[in-house]
Amino acid sequence: MASGSAPMDRCRKRPDSDPEGSGEREPPADKRPCTAEPSTSSAAAAAAVPPPPLPARAVEHGGGSDMEISSSGHAGDADGDGDDEDGDGDGDGDGDGGSSCESDGDGSSRPCGSRRGRFHQMVEAVAAEGAGEDALLAALTELCEALSFFAEDAGGYFPTEAAARALVRLAGAGDGAGASPDVMLLSVRAITYLCDSMPRASDAVVRHGLLPVLCSRLLSIEYLDVAEQCLQAFEKISRRQPTQCLQAGMITAVLAYIDFFSSSIQRVAVSAVANACKKVPVDCSKFVMDSLPMLCNLLQSEDKMVVEKVAACLVSIVDSFGSSVDLLDQMCHQGVIEKVLPLISTGGHTALSPSTSSNLIGLLAKLACTSLVAVKSLFEQNVGSTIKGILVTSDLSHGMPYLPLEKQNNQVNEALKLANQLMPSAARDIENTQIILAKEKIITDEPRFLCQFSRDILPVLIKAVNSGANSYICYGCASIVNNICYFCKPEMLQELLKETNISSFLAGLLSRKDHHVLTSSLKIIEILMQKLPDAYLGSFIKEGVVYAVEALLTQEDCLKSAHPSDDVHPSETQPVIRNKSTCFCYAFDSRRSDAAETKTCRIGKDSLFTFARHVKTTYFTKEVVSSEVGLTELLQKLKTCCAVLNETADKSSDQDNLQNEENLSTILSEVMMELHGGETMTTFEFLESGLVKSLSNYLSNGKYLQVDENRNCSDDHFLAVVKRFQSFARMSFSRMDQTGGDMLLTLLVRKLQSALTSLDNFPVIMSHNFKPRSYISDVPLRHSTIIPCIRVRFKKDESETNLSSYDNAVNVEVSSSLQTIENFLWSKVSTDINGQKAESSPSDTALESKHDDLQERDSTPESSSSEGVMIHESSSVEPFSEQGTLSSGRAERNTSISSDHALQPKLIFSLKGKELDRSVTLYQSILQDQINAGSDIILDTQFWRSVHDITFRTAVNPEANDSPKHSSTATTSTNDSTTDFTWQMLPFFSSLLLGKLPCKLDKSSPSYDILFMLNILEGLNRYFFHLESDERTNSFAHGRITNLDDLKTEVSSIPQQEFVSAKLTDKLEQQMQDPLVFKSCCLPLWCTELMSACPFLFSFEARRKYFQLTAFDSLTTHYVHMIDPSVNSIPERGSPHSRKKFIVDRDDILVSAAKMMKSHARSNALLEVEYKEEVGTGLGPTMEFYTLISHEFQKSGLGMWRGELSSEAGADEAHDSRFVVAPNGLFPRPWSSSADCASFQEVNKRFYLLGQVVAKAIKDNRILDIPFSKAFYKLILGQELNIYDIQSFDPELAMSLMEFQALARRRIYAALDMSRGCKIIPDLSYRGCRVEDLAIAFVLPGYPEYVLSSGSNSDSLCLENLEEYVQCVVEASVKSGIARQMEAFKSGFNEVFPLNNLQVFSEDELERLLCGEQDTWDFTKLVDHIKFNHGYTCSSPPVINLLEIIQEFGCHQRRAFLQFITGSPRLPPGGLAALNPKFTVVRKHNGNEPDHDLPSVMTCANYLKLPPYSSKERMREKLLYAISEGQGSFHLS
Repeated sequence: MASGSAPMDRCRKRPDSDPEGSGEREPPADKRPCTAEPSTSSAAAAAAVPPPPLPARAVEHGGGSDMEISSSGHAGDADGDGDDEDGDGDGDGDGDGGSSCESDGDGSSRPCGSRRGRFHQMVEAVAAEGAGEDALLAALTELCEALSFFAEDAGGYFPTEAAARALVRLAGAGDGAGASPDVMLLSVRAITYLCDSMPRASDAVVRHGLLPVLCSRLLSIEYLDVAEQCLQAFEKISRRQPTQCLQAGMITAVLAYIDFFSSSIQRVAVSAVANACKKVPVDCSKFVMDSLPMLCNLLQSEDKMVVEKVAACLVSIVDSFGSSVDLLDQMCHQGVIEKVLPLISTGGHTALSPSTSSNLIGLLAKLACTSLVAVKSLFEQNVGSTIKGILVTSDLSHGMPYLPLEKQNNQVNEALKLANQLMPSAARDIENTQIILAKEKIITDEPRFLCQFSRDILPVLIKAVNSGANSYICYGCASIVNNICYFCKPEMLQELLKETNISSFLAGLLSRKDHHVLTSSLKIIEILMQKLPDAYLGSFIKEGVVYAVEALLTQEDCLKSAHPSDDVHPSETQPVIRNKSTCFCYAFDSRRSDAAETKTCRIGKDSLFTFARHVKTTYFTKEVVSSEVGLTELLQKLKTCCAVLNETADKSSDQDNLQNEENLSTILSEVMMELHGGETMTTFEFLESGLVKSLSNYLSNGKYLQVDENRNCSDDHFLAVVKRFQSFARMSFSRMDQTGGDMLLTLLVRKLQSALTSLDNFPVIMSHNFKPRSYISDVPLRHSTIIPCIRVRFKKDESETNLSSYDNAVNVEVSSSLQTIENFLWSKVSTDINGQKAESSPSDTALESKHDDLQERDSTPESSSSEGVMIHESSSVEPFSEQGTLSSGRAERNTSISSDHALQPKLIFSLKGKELDRSVTLYQSILQDQINAGSDIILDTQFWRSVHDITFRTAVNPEANDSPKHSSTATTSTNDSTTDFTWQMLPFFSSLLLGKLPCKLDKSSPSYDILFMLNILEGLNRYFFHLESDERTNSFAHGRITNLDDLKTEVSSIPQQEFVSAKLTDKLEQQMQDPLVFKSCCLPLWCTELMSACPFLFSFEARRKYFQLTAFDSLTTHYVHMIDPSVNSIPERGSPHSRKKFIVDRDDILVSAAKMMKSHARSNALLEVEYKEEVGTGLGPTMEFYTLISHEFQKSGLGMWRGELSSEAGADEAHDSRFVVAPNGLFPRPWSSSADCASFQEVNKRFYLLGQVVAKAIKDNRILDIPFSKAFYKLILGQELNIYDIQSFDPELAMSLMEFQALARRRIYAALDMSRGCKIIPDLSYRGCRVEDLAIAFVLPGYPEYVLSSGSNSDSLCLENLEEYVQCVVEASVKSGIARQMEAFKSGFNEVFPLNNLQVFSEDELERLLCGEQDTWDFTKLVDHIKFNHGYTCSSPPVINLLEIIQEFGCHQRRAFLQFITGSPRLPPGGLAALNPKFTVVRKHNGNEPDHDLPSVMTCANYLKLPPYSSKERMREKLLYAISEGQGSFHLS
């Protein structure tokens, strides 16, 4: 190599390769002149002519994850695989190997003779012996130029044989060995072009001895350009002649000096090796094995594409040698495992694509399947830790719904395969007995292998099953656990399982329906009962394992009794019920081939039940269990207590009411104590005892278990529920452990969450291979749609006589409601006198639906009067797109559902005899029916082709059917109540009164009880301050509290996170990721119903995505990126005009905002702001606009907010005095009905505009910097406020009012006591002073112009009118005084999208959604979430200084810094990690004196250009100066 260094430099034209030293990839070698000295010869001058332009195309090599520029301009054989695999055929049709058709090199069309002559002349000139170097160079240059435009498939004649012979000779064979480097370069380049344009030419050049020439040029590099061109040639030839390349020693030659080449050339080199290794014959193994160490070393390359190609190469080699144990052993000895393992470990040196990682894990699994050396090596390398990392970081609960049928490749699948291959199978498969025994010997000889592997992997396998993984994952996990238990000795097994709840794990597995999973569970049970009977019998009983085995046998009896009727109703048109589950027997066999799919399942259902009976009769006999099956003493005790609660729960009206309540309270206390008792209550005991149902029935005063639909609530019932709930609340917030243990409420919530996780009533329904394509829909009207439609046949009910039949099967859009279907069907089946009227209805509906197609997504009309306006406006705003069909379905559904009560139904629809709910879509009803039937639902082609029979009949007396209005009866009864506290304001309390959730979930489902109880407990936790304050007020009134200071309540509620179900959150996330849901926005019924009744069960992030999906029928780019990080750019909201630019005047923000909202409030387009007389536009200015408008709304003098007249600001706060002082958040200022109309009208307009701005900010995913109070957010969410909500915005006023209220109640109770003969007169003074002496006027505190209406004659406060005063102040502060402002706000909000879509959030979460987060920044978080680029790394001194400065910033400086970077002083929900685009810091190059330069930003990209300052102090100074002076304008930096 030393001798060749000088020519290398001479032969490279460096100035053209990388002029700025940017490190960018150089042009391919075949497009560079071969010399840097253009004057050496005329041929060199010809060579220096700019090469012909390349067509814009790229060639995929191998996996296709990287794109390489082709070394020629041809499209021939671009896939890198080569369709021809013979590799050694000639392929030439004529004697000269020439093509039969002709074309000129420049691509122009000429007569055949002319073309033939042109190519012959060029080849003859190249082949001429004795020609001078200049002439030869000119001929080669002409040939290269002609070949660069030559395409075999376009037709043309080329003398292949002659050209191959001549070019190979010039490249180095025979008498051409002494040729100049320029000749060699152009010869190899011509060969490369030829093989690219005519793949069959590879056969000819190989036949003429090119391969040894190329190898020699690479093994002894004299000229770098020639070597690079040789690699390009090898890459082309190896596609068609892989075996010959191998035999010529190509791999060794290509890899010998690969480190000397640039990254782009290294990729070409490994692509050539990958081509050659795709199918390696066993007799060529030596050539591969010799180069294996070099290949393995390349796995440590920093170039991701190189690593991925090498990985693909290794995978191919293992596949080729799979049948040879010796070769696989040899590969292991060469260090393959040691090099591969770090790559698939989390946090590897190079981040690989998921598919490559999966392939590498699969490679290890294939090695472990056959090679004992691999098994031992993997154990020695602690592979269990690696598998654990893969399973922990992957979302196991999502799994792969259809594996193994679809042969999807994923890391979890391959990791489970690897684990299954490492452990010898407990079952002795006849085919693999020898290898199983050999693996068993390894773990027997080295027990530490088994111990360490099991310790790493067991907990994560158990966690995966418990988190709700699908049957496929469960079977994989259970198989590994079964094998571990089988081979572990009892002592080791007990040690491994002591930290895991294996009994609960097995109980969860036994609740599954798949017979593979059930069989594996029973095998584990048998092993544990054989090895550790004393240790696990008790826990098997306590956790319900014994009970589950018994239930399995009961199921067998039920199946046998139902079997005769199974064959009665087969129908080809009915939906396919997937009761027959997929066979998993061969799913985790790494050698599984297509033939394995046809193998017979090893487990039959009969054998499952036989095995279950064997387990029961052998290990769980009555003598051993010694009691009724599966019942412990604790469970018996709980059952007894619950029975007493159920029997006496509704006897509150008896004469011994008081004693009964005390008894019930005592029993309830005993039950609650068991949650904290010495003996742990298992989930099985908790569920099986019926405790949840009994507790629900007790708290609802017997309503929960009532079967009749009479839900009228009397006053006695209401008071009984209040009393029981208060007693339960006191008990829930008590602590049994005086040292500060968990409250009983916390324990109960955790137990309920555990029970909910153990039940699997909410299946994720995934579409199979869904791709948007054109479908024809008949309902709501005939049109094309990109979403598949359900096929429905409508059948007339047998008893129906007034309607005609309609036998055609129709396609119904998945979003269609029953009202839409009725509109379609009525004109076709109605035959009575009113038929003419019905005929016009569908046409009207079709017209409306057509208009809806043109209408925008979010502009669903609130009233008919606004509909016409909206149609005309929106049709001009946004043209019809392919999403229009979805729009019609969605808008139509919303309209029809909201007007269901106004429209009397004409038809009643039924599915399988069950009447369908009109508020649910037909698609949801069909899915729910199959869920209830216990089917595995797969939305594949078979599902969409199936025809669903729907029965219809005339709707008779719809008024009678809808007569019970539960909510109205509850409201009436609660309003009649004499209680002081308005319990009916609490959202959860109506559910408690009625004994049912406000949703359509099946009440007979076991999960319904848990959901009902969680709903009550979450409400109790959220409104604890209200309940406790009311309780203390009553205590003061009764004299139990004597000091007014004791009315203060300390909030000790449990964190809201306790109510989030991780399992349900995962399921919802997965459901929303389904492509069909993503396109159609149609979710299964359980998603919408749970979100409506119990939104707290889902995480905030999951609800944000749900909100985006359902409110706007699409996910914005930000949410799409969270679901699929590979998505780089997706048009937001799908319109060709997805952005609207609006020019804003900084000096008049409110007026500009009003104009903007007038034009674009209803538009789906994203608003983009540009400031008047400024050049900046995009995300940064837009974010700043929302910040500026937020500050405008906070200014004093607008008449909008409480506290704006405050003069607390001192002289040094002159700037801030322009803003409302509201330390507890902004709340609307009360205006009396007698206020100045003109002033109030302006206030109303501002609230209307505020509503529009808030809604638009939420819709466009923008952040506002406006501190609303918690009470204001409650008003936005439609909640009614009371005296205790005043605490959130005016604590002093709230405390005074609560004290006055307590005093007023004490006066009332004193009067009652005196009437009963009590002579003790309580103290009715206010803090030692008479109320009259306080001299408080009957006006609203802080607003003397707001006169309160008094029923008494007194204009000042006295003891007699104290209660009235409190009521009037509360009424004016949070009800009538702000009602008109809130109506204006809501009207403005509804212009953008319906306000009720926000109901899925709490007031705290709504603040987070609207105003983002004030994130706490530590050094680690900053490093993790800031990207450093273009001259900076995370360890660069300027970067370290920057991070330290940011950490030292105070609150105001941090806000200013954020606004400088992003345009907003707040971070989005999720904090710094959620910033999109990611915050990036780059080095700024502007001169030789960086200390004199200022940092600059691109706010649209969150991009900070930071000069490398000499010191931290200098950086701080410049940064603060830029932050303060750079605000308020956007210009080019």
